Amino acid sequence: MISLTDSQKIGMGLTGFGVFFLFFGMILFFDKALLAIGNILFVAGLSFVIGLERTFRFFFQKHKMKATSFFLGGVLIVLVGWPIVGVVLEVYGFFLLFRGFFPAAVGFIRRIPFLGSLLNLPFISGFVDKVGESNTMV
Repeated sequence: MISLTDSQKIGMGLTGFGVFFLFFGMILFFDKALLAIGNILFVAGLSFVIGLERTFRFFFQKHKMKATSFFLGGVLIVLVGWPIVGVVLEVYGFFLLFRGFFPAAVGFIRRIPFLGSLLNLPFISGFVDKVGESNTMV
């Protein structure tokens, strides 16, 4: 079993609540307040889980600056009050930032009984294969 420090446990909770508020804010027709709370909790939780220095290093690597600017710019735009535009920018930045993790995630999901067969359906498998490819940042 993985041992977590108290700050990592707090970070997991903050990240979970952040994802919940983001999801709930999108369900409620892009509610500005819920999306703003979700963004703040998600970024704070990430900082607690992996540490402030590692979070800073992850977001501000030279080859990830475009992705970071889209993600954090989307967070800022949501905080300013344009939730739909901000969420679109955040999602694009999120996919650019975490694209290196997608092949491992797709491989893991394919080993889960029900989800693996779902990902192998004809219409879905082509898209999942393209997402699951190991791409480098350009």
